[in-house]
Amino acid sequence: MSDATFTFQVDEDLKTEFSSVAKAHDRTGAQLLRDFMRSYVAQQQAQDYDSWLIAKVEQSRASAEAGNLIPATDVEAKFAARRAATQARLAKTK
Repeated sequence: MSDATFTFQVDEDLKTEFSSVAKAHDRTGAQLLRDFMRSYVAQQQAQDYDSWLIAKVEQSRASAEAGNLIPATDVEAKFAARRAATQARLAKTK
């Protein structure tokens, strides 16, 4: 990963205070800003995932409420057949 420079303006007093607090914790301002950026990106990704998941759950609920359901016996039969096919393939390789 290549490094890039990020330049922005900030109030001089805030910069001085930030640098002082960072130094008191044996960190540089740049280290703290990188940590913040990583944390912020991770937080946004988590929020995006949560939004996606909520939408999928709502879509599934709406589908179920509309009667688009598969009986449990049909699902069990389908996966029993898949298990049997997998076991047969595994038996052939032994």
